Amino acid sequence: MRSFFAAALLAAFTIYLSCTPKAGTSTTSTPTQPDEPAAWDTMGKPLMGDEDSEEPAEYSILDEAEVTPGAAQFSDTLPPYNPSHTFEHDLIHTKIEISFDWPKKRANGRATLTMRPWFYATDKVTLDAKNFDIKSVTYDGKTEQLKYDYNNEQLTVYLGKTYTRNDEFRIAIAYTAKPDERESFGGSAAITSDKGLYFINADGADKDKPMQIWTQGETESNSFWFPTVDKPNERCTQEMYITVEDKFKTLSNGVLVSSKKNADGTRTDYWKMDQPHAPYLFMMAIGEYAIVKDKWRNIPVEYYVEPKFEPHARDIYPHTTEMLEFFSNKLGYAYPWPKFSQVVVRDYVSGAMENTTAVIFGEFMQKTKRELLDDHLTNEKVVAHEMFHHWFGDLVTTESWANLTLNEGFANYSEYLWLEHKYGRDQADFHEMQEQQGYIFSAAGGGHPLIHFGYGNREDMFDAHSYNKGGAILHMLRNQVGDDAFFTALGRYLKKNEYTDVEAHELRLVFEDVTGQDLNWFFNQWFFSAGHPSLDITYGWDDAAKKASVTITQNQEGEGVPHVYDLPLAVDIYEGPGKVRRENIRVTKRSQSFTFDAPAKPALINVDADKALLCVKSDDHTPEEFAFMYRNAPLFRDRQEALEALRSEKSDLAKQVLKEALNDKFYSIRQMALNRVDETDPAVLPVIVKMAENDFDPGVRSMAIKILGDTGDKQYIPIFQKGLTADQPYSVVGSSLDALAKLDPQAAIAASKSLETDDSDAISTTLAELFAQYPDRANLPFFEKKLDKVDYMAAFSFFDNYQKFLFGLGDPAILDGGVDKLKAVSFNMETSEFRRFAATKAISDMRTSFREKGDAAKVEALGAIIREIKEKETDPTLKLYYDMFDTP
Repeated sequence: MRSFFAAALLAAFTIYLSCTPKAGTSTTSTPTQPDEPAAWDTMGKPLMGDEDSEEPAEYSILDEAEVTPGAAQFSDTLPPYNPSHTFEHDLIHTKIEISFDWPKKRANGRATLTMRPWFYATDKVTLDAKNFDIKSVTYDGKTEQLKYDYNNEQLTVYLGKTYTRNDEFRIAIAYTAKPDERESFGGSAAITSDKGLYFINADGADKDKPMQIWTQGETESNSFWFPTVDKPNERCTQEMYITVEDKFKTLSNGVLVSSKKNADGTRTDYWKMDQPHAPYLFMMAIGEYAIVKDKWRNIPVEYYVEPKFEPHARDIYPHTTEMLEFFSNKLGYAYPWPKFSQVVVRDYVSGAMENTTAVIFGEFMQKTKRELLDDHLTNEKVVAHEMFHHWFGDLVTTESWANLTLNEGFANYSEYLWLEHKYGRDQADFHEMQEQQGYIFSAAGGGHPLIHFGYGNREDMFDAHSYNKGGAILHMLRNQVGDDAFFTALGRYLKKNEYTDVEAHELRLVFEDVTGQDLNWFFNQWFFSAGHPSLDITYGWDDAAKKASVTITQNQEGEGVPHVYDLPLAVDIYEGPGKVRRENIRVTKRSQSFTFDAPAKPALINVDADKALLCVKSDDHTPEEFAFMYRNAPLFRDRQEALEALRSEKSDLAKQVLKEALNDKFYSIRQMALNRVDETDPAVLPVIVKMAENDFDPGVRSMAIKILGDTGDKQYIPIFQKGLTADQPYSVVGSSLDALAKLDPQAAIAASKSLETDDSDAISTTLAELFAQYPDRANLPFFEKKLDKVDYMAAFSFFDNYQKFLFGLGDPAILDGGVDKLKAVSFNMETSEFRRFAATKAISDMRTSFREKGDAAKVEALGAIIREIKEKETDPTLKLYYDMFDTP
């Protein structure tokens, strides 16, 4: 499961409030903060640095984020504890026959459940069955009705006899599911609705949106469309008979056994899953799809996309078969399921979901090959994440939501593994830095243990602890035991626990079996405690004794946070370029010093040389040592930390290092240098020109073009014109058009006309910005045409520029009409949260502009609209942000 909505809104609101990071100091802290407000990826994580991506850009954080201490408290009652589900029955097999009433948004189903008592004899069975009309309950093949009680949440069936654990029984339940007919709906920041079954454009009224049906089961929402034992430690085999109009394609778990056309024009597709999996992983997706077929080791691989995206299907789901091969080999456990299908749905309530053999993605994934030139890594990481779940989550499943990281931590770490394999360690370490910063930010106000039995709501477990911290801890565990032992242990863990549920201790025991080590110390502080180390690192040199020293002080505080972490660390000691030796130390005290023999004062002592430790640190190097680190230490994190530390230095040495960084091998370092280098330096400008013309990374080219546009020098216009050609990534087109507008506005307006027919949101936002800068009534139709289509992150920029355009026209009637259009978007609960938020923010920005003009009547009128929007809004996260709009 990957989600990104709440994180994206947080980033947008951070920008709205114009928050900027603190200035750097002479020491470096890790993780460090980005230079600019964070962008956010489609998976709910913040995106750090300048990586051009819709993906979670890691969170913008302060120089040092610490868990704040809490006062010790004693209670006369036990603390909250959420246990795993207690088994009364074993659900062996589920057969579902289902059809749909599109106008009423209902499903008519018959579920046949094969069960037996778990251990104790019983004469009744209780099932999760939410908001159903129960039509009948019988034994399968019988007509006599069984007695039952139903409270709209659970169905208790009285079996009429007592069964022992050696007896199987099969009951059949006919029902109507009514997912939209509830007094209230649940949901969370990670999964914004709990309806379970979703009808999209059910009446076909929206000609720009396909009719679809799809499901979302996690956490316990599949029991809104079929009766089951809706718990993660349950598992069963499955059959699905799905009846639809013949024009629709269907997708479900397992393999398609048959497809039968019916006399009434419908078709019944029979899907079968012979391997047991958890009920929350059951799925359906129904719509008018193009299906592009592939194969891996004779296993069917399918890419479901809307028909116009058929030429781009393999780019939308990139490297799928290569990933299947890579993960199978890396884990020593071949992909265990009979097929691997992927489908994009509209109006999805999360980022993506690892339904067994049939992954669902939100429409943010559905892009053209040209759009993906700017942002292919998001799609790759999400595909890897959901695929890896088919081992960690689907094959071996968390026994309880308290242990969720056994699903999500592994899926999170799959992204690192894939990036490391495909693009090298720099890319993987950049990603891991972002993940760590996302967790650090989330824990700044007080964290919780990774294995968290005391959660208030199971949905709360879908946070940066279960995902980001979980992945970071697996990376540390890999670093601790070594690659061979790490992957051997993972393969043994999978084989030992296949098709069953697990808790964290089972992972520990496997690693202990493989390595022969007692690893309680590692699991206790990282899995079962809260927080992370906060370190001050200082250095000393005794010239007479020829000894270098390192002092490491742990400063972390907070409830449940270890006062002292046990930290095995690698320390690299550099005598000079190319002269380095490694020492291994173990920090076991609150403050601890280590000494090392050296013939002369070391040029650099690099603590945590593997850069694997999840921590906040202040590293007291001199500027000269940081410069040496940039030039000589081997890792991306070394170079990034060095540049971050030198950001506030004005010395010639710091300036020289920045110049060198313009030619760094990794794109985010080049972006970092571009963002800070003095472009007026005659030695720098030719390098920037070269980057604008030829850099392999679109984000670097785009940034370099922007810098050239800011010079005001018309000699660079040919570079901008080249950047507008049809083969260029959209980020380069946008920067080129913006730069051209600064030097020759009329040429930019003329060039924009050839771009207006492009349906890409990237182009729409680029043109919206240009037209807002140079408002002309002739461009009003452009905004009105795109207003109903722009979505996701692009909506923030587009709606902002729309309100600026309206103001720029200076026509009260057009402005009022624009407000009405924005209000209609904000009122429309069927459109995405991104669009509703962006439209409401645009109205709020208009109110701010009228306040600055002193127009009290307009301020009050727009304030009333915002209050009305808030009253109509059904999403609690949006309501929270709308409260902030009320602040002048």
